[in-house]
Amino acid sequence: MEQLLLLNNSSTVSFDDSNPKDIKVYIDGKEHDFGESTENRLEYAIATKRKKYSQTLNNQFENLLLLTGAGSSIGWGVGDKIGKSMVNLWDDVDQLLKPEVFGKLISKIGYNERWGDGTIIKNLEKVLSMATPAIPYISKDDIDIEACVNRIKAYIKDACQLSLPENSPHTVLLNKITKRKVTLPRFKLFTLNYDMMFEQAACESNFVIIDGFSFSQPRIFSGRNFDYDIVSRNQSRVKEEDNFIQKVFHLYKLHGSVNWEKQEKRIVQKDQTESPLMIYPHQSKYESSYEQPYFEMMSRFQTYLRKENVFLITVGFSYGDKHIVTAIIEALEQNPSFQLMIINLGIDETNENLKPFIEAASKYSNISIVSETFEDFSKHYPDLKAYNQDDNRKIVINIPNI
Repeated sequence: MEQLLLLNNSSTVSFDDSNPKDIKVYIDGKEHDFGESTENRLEYAIATKRKKYSQTLNNQFENLLLLTGAGSSIGWGVGDKIGKSMVNLWDDVDQLLKPEVFGKLISKIGYNERWGDGTIIKNLEKVLSMATPAIPYISKDDIDIEACVNRIKAYIKDACQLSLPENSPHTVLLNKITKRKVTLPRFKLFTLNYDMMFEQAACESNFVIIDGFSFSQPRIFSGRNFDYDIVSRNQSRVKEEDNFIQKVFHLYKLHGSVNWEKQEKRIVQKDQTESPLMIYPHQSKYESSYEQPYFEMMSRFQTYLRKENVFLITVGFSYGDKHIVTAIIEALEQNPSFQLMIINLGIDETNENLKPFIEAASKYSNISIVSETFEDFSKHYPDLKAYNQDDNRKIVINIPNI
């Protein structure tokens, strides 16, 4: 069966390994001639795929956006505490509440989603969506649904307290993707994750993040902070023009963060939060996104998608969030200069979320879908040496112990 590695209206890479001894590779719809050799065929297909998407990424797009989802956190962390998928979270919650209690919970709210073979579909998001509105209608003597929901949310909060491992793809990608002409608009990173992996990666590499919060303490949120930038004033005064410094990017956390907290009418950043400001996984995420600070983040996302010469890369995003997908589709339909690259673990035409985009990618040249992991994408993202940001000429003096 033919498996796609890269799909675009003008360029495709695929392979057929139904016969492991005679793997067939197709480049732009034509079978590649390997002659008598049967070795390294799949490696050749993967290398060709990476060469093709690197050629696209080598271009300097005026507006460069990256949107990341759970796929950029799953499997990353330190020790036993790593980012988890929805299926992993379901299994953990099952153990947390105990199987008999969790089973009773999903029974009382009427959750019965199942696969064709009869096994239950582990969709914790839908469980929370059904359980929350059911709280007032089910007696606590039967089962305390509110307590169950609160324990699930508390567990999700704790599961997102992740530490950045050494040589993480977050650091690797951040150092590459921000290499741009400083006269171009700042690179903008949008993430749906609650964890602070990218913030830790930025700190590790000495980046300055413009994230909507003030630089004073306490750090208070205001949308106008996204309109500020950082320049080197000494050189600016001499030349009477802006001299933008390197290693600055914008960060937008569309679903909140483990270090955000609401204090009366203010939204602040804190190292330790009792009640973090997060849109927990449930089907009303679309409605929640119209509250602050999510509304500000979302409106910025929509605004940037309408800019000229805009390139959006999505990594680890399932395309299951209605409000995000709606904005992307609008950009595809309304913005003739918009380009989209989807990095996903496989190009599966049976995936209902991705199916419309797979169909569109086969028709239009401004949509590309690439089968790649977050780690490999970070590793093979082109490193533009012409815009090297290594301006930290550190002098290291080793003084022996006396």
